[in-house]
Amino acid sequence: MTASVSFSVVVTNYNYGAFVCEAVDGALAQSRAPLQVIVVDDGSTDGSPALLAQRYGGDARVTLLIGENAGQLAAFRRGLEQVRGDVVCFLDADDCWLPEHLARLGEVFDARADVDFVFSDLELFGQQQARMRYADRAMDLGYTVVSTYMLMHWYGAPTSALALRAPWARRTLDLPDSLGASWRLSADNCLVFGTSVLGGRKYYQPTGCVRYRIHGNNGWWGNRTLANEYLNRFRSRCLIEHYARTIGLDARCVDFAKQEFKTKPAPSWREARRYAALVRLRRGSWWRGLERSLAILAAAWRRRGELPVEFKGLS
Repeated sequence: MTASVSFSVVVTNYNYGAFVCEAVDGALAQSRAPLQVIVVDDGSTDGSPALLAQRYGGDARVTLLIGENAGQLAAFRRGLEQVRGDVVCFLDADDCWLPEHLARLGEVFDARADVDFVFSDLELFGQQQARMRYADRAMDLGYTVVSTYMLMHWYGAPTSALALRAPWARRTLDLPDSLGASWRLSADNCLVFGTSVLGGRKYYQPTGCVRYRIHGNNGWWGNRTLANEYLNRFRSRCLIEHYARTIGLDARCVDFAKQEFKTKPAPSWREARRYAALVRLRRGSWWRGLERSLAILAAAWRRRGELPVEFKGLS
């Protein structure tokens, strides 16, 4: 019988007193109960610490960590220090989960000991209503080192839709202070890029249970300008290079693009085209590169009846 993994939930809050109790209550109300819910208040000045203490101070299921403001990455790290579960999920205080979220994630983690990182779809609500999804069904994405390093492809989702085995969270968040200062916001990039570059296996599992609130104070969503998008890409490149240096990875990894593609049991057509472009970056004659590219596309075409449809959104 397959062993059941345990879940730890880290809820990070900064001045979201109007929303944080909904996030915590949703984590506590999961049909598959988490081992622990850790609430990290990152120096809120809106009365959140007192509210959290009053509501959850006597709840043995909840660990409250109240500290000075240091940003999202620091809050992730503080919460992670308390994690005892096999898998850790990070939940933004302005988002919330429906009751079956952890149960759906557990279906993958229980059955697949080789899967290290699972991400889900999101339902936007509040000032916008939409569904963001990577594909229209569950998908084993295999390994994503080469695609992430060479193309900066983002195999993931915003914070509240991410789950990863605790050792992987610790590896990805083990960053020098010089990089940590860059990720006061959007620290989910560290989890997403780090797991890919360091060699974690990824899986997309739509749960239909993650509600992503759109409001005027969203940290990343509310600051999307061309300049900020450029700076985020630049910082992401630096982050990826840091992870690569720790394992001796460089651009020669493109030589393994074809082998990496084979780790994906049912790649989407979009993924096949991505890897077809990657193999053409290998050293050698242009003709050999074209041959490798066509071989990948032909393999995907032969399985076209099995391929999921990928949608614009998180990808």
